[in-house]
Amino acid sequence: MPQVHEALQRMERELALARQEKAKLLKLVHGYGSTGVGGDIRIAVQKRLLELTQNGQIRGCIFGENWAKSDELAWKLLQSNAELKSDSDLGRSNRGITIVVL
Repeated sequence: MPQVHEALQRMERELALARQEKAKLLKLVHGYGSTGVGGDIRIAVQKRLLELTQNGQIRGCIFGENWAKSDELAWKLLQSNAELKSDSDLGRSNRGITIVVL
């Protein structure tokens, strides 16, 4: 169970590694919180990803609760990456994951 600052550091390292490997997408599994009410790590990760999007450091992100065919950004991503249609979290409102578009 990492502290929030440790989890954010890990996320930054994984984003940097994904960029180095020229990945276009990354699925982050940050969890929803051990108490089931939405943990501090999830909130901090989502906030940081929004900042990275606004700063142009990533192209966007789709939070797990929006990872569904009915979401406009998710639908565009699914159309251009058909293999994502078989993702086990698609349409499940899984707040413990986030899809990152690099």
